[in-house]
Amino acid sequence: MLLEFLPFNTELTQFFALLCYCYLKATGVSVDDSVSDAFQQFKLKKGDYNLNYITFKIKDKKNIVIDQMGAQDKSYQDFCECLPENEGRYGIVDISFETDDGRSTSKLVFISWNPDTSPIRSKMLYSGSKEAIKSTLAGVGIHINATDFSELDYESSILPTVKKFA
Repeated sequence: MLLEFLPFNTELTQFFALLCYCYLKATGVSVDDSVSDAFQQFKLKKGDYNLNYITFKIKDKKNIVIDQMGAQDKSYQDFCECLPENEGRYGIVDISFETDDGRSTSKLVFISWNPDTSPIRSKMLYSGSKEAIKSTLAGVGIHINATDFSELDYESSILPTVKKFA
């Protein structure tokens, strides 16, 4: 069988592994090499990637590419404003905040923006391709799924979630 390398070589284990493999490959969307390179630079705040956020989109239903980059002087609100109302996006945001004990810190947050108002095919494409980009953005521990702008509210949604990881 295709997945004989699994430690528990049972038909049920192989079935679930094959199901997971097929799910991840179902959309056929790949992540452009520039995304990984940009993310590595973004994490280190090096050169042109000393940014506050990067958004990604699926281009031609085949490839996840960089959409927009927000300079250090851009805010979380600017990030939210660059998300289209009726089209999905992925984003990585550097959220700066103060912990409950008064320390200043920041966390990288992956946001999957898949609005309820986008067409069904687009929603399926963005949902099915999310794991591909998440695996490219290794090291981001906070993942947020949003389907409308109320789920992106900084004070009521984002900040409480981020503080749990501080």
